[in-house]
Amino acid sequence: MVLLVPFDGSALAETALRRGAQFARVLDRDLVALVVIPDDEAYARERGWTNGDGFDKAQFAETLRERVEAIAPEATFRVEHASDPDDEPYSSVTMNIVRTVRKVATEVDADIIFIGSENAGRVSQPLSSVGAPVSADPRYDVHIVRHAD
Repeated sequence: MVLLVPFDGSALAETALRRGAQFARVLDRDLVALVVIPDDEAYARERGWTNGDGFDKAQFAETLRERVEAIAPEATFRVEHASDPDDEPYSSVTMNIVRTVRKVATEVDADIIFIGSENAGRVSQPLSSVGAPVSADPRYDVHIVRHAD
């Protein structure tokens, strides 16, 4: 059994990672922390992932690796790059991130995904949430974290 945690550095993602690590220890399972880096500077800027010089993807990944190690040192850290929305007709950055999370979940044979999302599972779903589309896939269970510790 593999437990997967998409991690973007948000408070909810940190709580999801802590919960995933707790489950991994109790169940003696592998834990994978996944960072999906979008190829869209505007998206990164909206989320506060940029500095004055723009979106440094390598620095962003390194910063999140350090945070993952501090929270769950036993986790395997994985970085993937989401495709550019311009390369996927009729797709958004969010859906490209979702597609990447689902692809990795299949590759690692994830049994449970721990995802931090304020909006997953609600009737009204914002287009920028990855929680709802990831949670819709029946191939794995989903543990949704809606409140940061």
